[in-house]
Amino acid sequence: MASFIRQFTSSAIPPIPSSTSNSFVDIPIPSFIISNSRSATWLCTTAAIVGTLLLLEQFVYRSKKKHLPGDSWTIPIIGKLADSMKPTMEGYMKQWNSGALSAISVFNIFIVMASSNEYARKILNSPAHAEPCLVHSAKQILMPDNWVFLNGKSHVAYRKVLNTLFTRKALSIYINIQDVIARQHFSQWLADAQKDPSPQAIMMTARNLNMITSLRVFCGNHIPEHGAVEISEKYWDITQALELVNFPLALPGTKVYRAIQARKAAIKWLELAASKAKTAIANGCEPECMLDEWVKELEAPGYKGRKDFSDREMAMVVFSFLFASQDAMSSGLIYGFQHLADHPDILAKIREEQYRVRAGDVEKPITLEMLDQMPYLKAFVKESMRVKPPVTMVPYRTTKAFPISDDYTVPANSMVIPSFYNSLHDPSVFPDHDQLNPDRWLDPNSSANTNPRNYLVFGSGPHKCVGIEYATMNIGLVLATASVLMNWEHHVTPESDQVQIIATLFPKDGCLMKFTPRPRP
Repeated sequence: MASFIRQFTSSAIPPIPSSTSNSFVDIPIPSFIISNSRSATWLCTTAAIVGTLLLLEQFVYRSKKKHLPGDSWTIPIIGKLADSMKPTMEGYMKQWNSGALSAISVFNIFIVMASSNEYARKILNSPAHAEPCLVHSAKQILMPDNWVFLNGKSHVAYRKVLNTLFTRKALSIYINIQDVIARQHFSQWLADAQKDPSPQAIMMTARNLNMITSLRVFCGNHIPEHGAVEISEKYWDITQALELVNFPLALPGTKVYRAIQARKAAIKWLELAASKAKTAIANGCEPECMLDEWVKELEAPGYKGRKDFSDREMAMVVFSFLFASQDAMSSGLIYGFQHLADHPDILAKIREEQYRVRAGDVEKPITLEMLDQMPYLKAFVKESMRVKPPVTMVPYRTTKAFPISDDYTVPANSMVIPSFYNSLHDPSVFPDHDQLNPDRWLDPNSSANTNPRNYLVFGSGPHKCVGIEYATMNIGLVLATASVLMNWEHHVTPESDQVQIIATLFPKDGCLMKFTPRPRP
């Protein structure tokens, strides 16, 4: 700036006496002019860099998106963050209905949504191209070496032994625990209802039932009562942190930070349980819970899989099972109660089946053999979870370029999300797909039964849910026993049919119920 002024004064001003001329040249230039000049230069440079980066962001998004349906331009930096922070089924349906494959961006994470059954199954069955990532913070919370994130031989080694924990022999151990705990909780529900007969939200009530049941099924008495209570109370922090979008850094006060602290507390107790299970089986005790059964199976003469599972590895498996049981299984149970209350004709059929199989003895514990004689109950559970699937989609991450269709390849390190909802509500497979109709599963020749590829409630492929039998058995057992011990009335609100999306689906009003004792037959 100073040189410019000098040049200007020498070229644009007529000559004047030298003494006067020198005094002009020697006039000091105010510092604020130089300072402002430097600030302007810095601001211009910064603006140019930011502008270039924003343009580059749009270019990268459009080059990845190509011809897929989706916004032509993404909101700088945050993309669809606002929609992701408060997701709705209406928003998801709009995205799914835009095309079999569609694109969005959230915080510069490029995401491809797959809504058709063909593409959903292709993602779930392509471990060479994509791996489950759940949500951005999942590995921070569940730990990156948790078996749910493994692929290939290491994942197969886990599934080989975990499959043995859900055999009929193993389930016969668990069902007794489930029956006892369900009855204990029903007694408490009725006692609470007697004190306050107004309708109460059962979202957390049902979740607590599932959590305590699963803790005792998985760990038996290897965890003390106060340890089980601590896990149950703190695990909700984990559920909240596994929403699709959360602040990613584990800073004190954030959901992710609280979830990590909850995980540390839970793992401490679960490692203790694994150690005690090993000691119990070594001392000749018979299995009384899942961990016992796991240790016993490793010692079986015919078992040829991996045997060197540490206490920590076993604890992480149970930790992942607990997430499914207190989240997805709770969603299925809560909607089960709501669907039965809203469809008294279906509840009447379930009760008739229960009285017949139990021979009128409602105090008789359910056995696997009795469940085999309850086809209508099983059909209802399957249908209820189809209408309101606990999990509508599971995010995956592409490990390399993924040629998902003839004309589109998902870029590496993108998120690709298969939708289950559309497959479960395909009108060509499920006529009147929004209607609750258990009978569709009782006809072996129905389109529902002849198109098993569409029933994606539990996923598909190498990461398909390993505990399907346990989950459906628990939901069925709880609803069956509740149907003969209690009456319940659903207090319907404008939000009863609206969905709250946390990690899974729940009624937005928490499902308000009023329970009363049911007379014995």
